[in-house]
Amino acid sequence: MPIDKSSEKPRKKPGSLSGRVGQAEQVLLPDFDINIERLHRFLGRGEDIVCRTLQHRFYGNTRYALLYIDGITDSSAISTILLGLLEDTHYKTGSDSGKSNSLYHHLTQQSIVFGKLFEVNTIEQAGYAMLEGSSVFSLLAPVTFFKFFQSSDDYYQRSHIATFLRIIRMVSFFITMLLPSLYIAITTFHQEMLPTPLLISLAAQREGTPFPALLEAFLMEVTFEILREAGVRMPRIIGPAISIVGALVLGQAAVQAGIISAAMVIVVSFTAIASFVIPAVNMGVAARLIRFVLMILAGTFGLFGVMSGLMILMAHLCGLRSFGKPYMMPVSPLVVSNLKDVLLRVPWWAMRKRPVIIADSSNEIRLGGSQKPRPDQEGA
Repeated sequence: MPIDKSSEKPRKKPGSLSGRVGQAEQVLLPDFDINIERLHRFLGRGEDIVCRTLQHRFYGNTRYALLYIDGITDSSAISTILLGLLEDTHYKTGSDSGKSNSLYHHLTQQSIVFGKLFEVNTIEQAGYAMLEGSSVFSLLAPVTFFKFFQSSDDYYQRSHIATFLRIIRMVSFFITMLLPSLYIAITTFHQEMLPTPLLISLAAQREGTPFPALLEAFLMEVTFEILREAGVRMPRIIGPAISIVGALVLGQAAVQAGIISAAMVIVVSFTAIASFVIPAVNMGVAARLIRFVLMILAGTFGLFGVMSGLMILMAHLCGLRSFGKPYMMPVSPLVVSNLKDVLLRVPWWAMRKRPVIIADSSNEIRLGGSQKPRPDQEGA
């Protein structure tokens, strides 16, 4: 067994509370055997902890491990995961979690933008965890749409604080996806929806701009995406500064030159800030891609186009599956007992049942009886 470099400084998100105690032991390292050992330490070494190891069928000799708790997780999904991602992988080079994530979406061909595997670099509780070779990330499966708005920090916070943060993330997702398209639709087709003072102010700002609202929004959005990508490719020390300063300078210059209205700069800036609130990167990218489609629909058909696009999007989400499990569970299909840990995060004592998406139907009860804390009764 290789030496466990537990003293290595863990990489975790800024401000993260998860793993504060013994955090080095919960961070994955680029060593397959060490990661397996750490997962066993975290989960225990009972007979119900199952670790199935497979070898890559082609070049690269990449090793895979599927870990789950026997008797708790749904056994029907095990064959789906093994056949769907591990045993039927025909990727003929060395692989890691990122490539397998992309490959799974290519094999299923269900969705272009929405992720159906959750990638983490720490040990977290889930239905199934998949480790791959020397990758420092693991894949959690199956997942739902709402998993991408949850953070491991939610379970280290009080329930009402975690609920508030989840609502903020969900609202930020809709702002990222809808705000520019709503601005385009209202200012182009539905001016009667605005209060008169606001309408006069917007009309005065747009008086000297040569472009329609749709083209304005596209110019600003594409510019910010270029700045965002440039900030990622720049050295870490100056990358964020280049993005922020570049956005401020270009926005101010565009307004002073009369190319873009000030209101459009505010809308695009607030949309960009909201996109950083979403904890999962791939869900943030999905919202940004959908935003461009909704902008085109808003500039062409107004609010009717936006609502039509949202209905098509909702139908698409309800038709997706992650390893055989409905992507919108527990909302569609509705599972009332699991709504306690979706948008809301109720106290631990109130979550008596395990999530249906990962739990075996014969062992779905997590807590027996009433676990609600009560003050000591006098004379008891």
